Formats: sequence, C-alpha cells, structure tokens
Amino acid sequence: MKNIAVLASGSGTNADNLIRFFDNSSCARVALVVSDNPRAGVHARAAALGRPSVSIPREEFGSASSVPAVLGEYAIDFIVLAGFLTKVPASIISAFPGRIVNIHPALLPKYGGKGMYGQHVHRAVIAAGESHSGITIHYINENYDEGAVIFQASCPVNPGDTPDQLAARIHQLEYAHYPAVIARLLQSL
Repeated sequence: MKNIAVLASGSGTNADNLIRFFDNSSCARVALVVSDNPRAGVHARAAALGRPSVSIPREEFGSASSVPAVLGEYAIDFIVLAGFLTKVPASIISAFPGRIVNIHPALLPKYGGKGMYGQHVHRAVIAAGESHSGITIHYINENYDEGAVIFQASCPVNPGDTPDQLAARIHQLEYAHYPAVIARLLQSL
C-alpha cells in the first residue's frame, strides 16, 4: 500500500475528499496532511478523519531538512497538492520524480502561473469571456502550472456567471476526478 501526503493551504475540501476516497482503497491511503498555514481549516478536517497533520511555515518549506524529514517519518510514496500555495522546492521535486501532482482550477495552459489560484482564476476566465473552464491535473515541475498535463475535464461558463457559481462547478469536477486519476497513477508505480 502506498502512502500519500496531501499538501494544502486552505480549508481542505479536496484533502477531505481524498482521505475519504482512499479510506476505501487497497492501493493507497492518505498518511499525512501538510500545510504551510498553521490556521488552515485542513488541520481540523484531517483531525476529524483521524489523520495526522503538520504545519511547516512557508519560509521553512524550502529548507533542505524540514520537509524531507517529515515525509520520511511517514514513509510517503506520493505527494498530492490540493490548494497548496507555496512553491515546492526543487529538492522535493527531484526526490519524488513523477510522484507529485497538482490540480489547477482552469484548463491549462490558460490562466496558470504565479498568483493564479482560486477566485483569481475564475474572475480571469469570466472577464476573458471564455465559454468553458475546467480542471487540469498535472505533474509539477520547478515552474508554477507548467508540468506535464495528466488529465483535463471541462464545464461551461454560463452567461452571467459569478466567480462563486463557476467555482462550484469546478469543485464538482475536482471531487469527481482528482481521486480517481490519482488512484490510476498509483497503480502504475
């Protein structure tokens, strides 16, 4: 069985979904939740689901020892970013080649890059008059949102949509597809 670490910065709805999904899996389990924000809601979600969570401050995340030590302590095999806003350092990327994935709330390569997360993305998609948006699941590399695309799913951008309305449809895509795509990736490890 593979051990997954979920990295999240916010409320943790995707982390919650992943933990619940892999609770019913024989291939993997979420063994650890890591956040760069000690007050993030993801800690309460992890605790409610019986998962350990740790905070590593953003300024320490690039340290040569803090993150690898924590990941090693939990024998992590695979890393999943779920609303994680800190750039993952090259040392972690090289330690987990092809084993770190992210989900982005748009159809990359559009609306990606530094500062493009959450409502910022949805506002930009609506302002540009796009007819569709969606999710992109991709490997990470040293640049924001530029890793190889693994999977995309789309939804309409309806006339008059607010960022919150579009976000609700995007979240449904995330919850439906992210765990299943990760499970397929883990089966090939």
